[in-house]
Amino acid sequence: MKLINPMEWARPKGYSNGVTAQGQMIFVAGQVGWDGNETFQTDDMVGQVRQALANIVAILATAGAKPENIVRMNWYLADKDEYNARLGEIGQAYRETIGRHFPAMTALQVAGFVEDGAKVEIEVTAMLP
Repeated sequence: MKLINPMEWARPKGYSNGVTAQGQMIFVAGQVGWDGNETFQTDDMVGQVRQALANIVAILATAGAKPENIVRMNWYLADKDEYNARLGEIGQAYRETIGRHFPAMTALQVAGFVEDGAKVEIEVTAMLP
């Protein structure tokens, strides 16, 4: 896997502009911040981000992959203002769960989620080499 960031561009913070990869693709469905029993343990955005990321890591492990195999993440947010206000805490939860691996990412504010109580949903594409 190779991260692609044009040298003349400002360095992206917490993501890469592009990624190249070869291997078997793993598509992880959008994960909200509930546990394996589909129960939200918190209504706190950072707590839900941490749980959604832990869910992703568990799914990847089942496929034989690790967080560093992630090539793309799509984040869907209930409230972009809360996300931006808590970016430091979210970044800490990310690094503790995923590590210092920053794939291509997109973040969007959405009108709502199918799961009542969700504050974030994260989907991932990963590559097994």
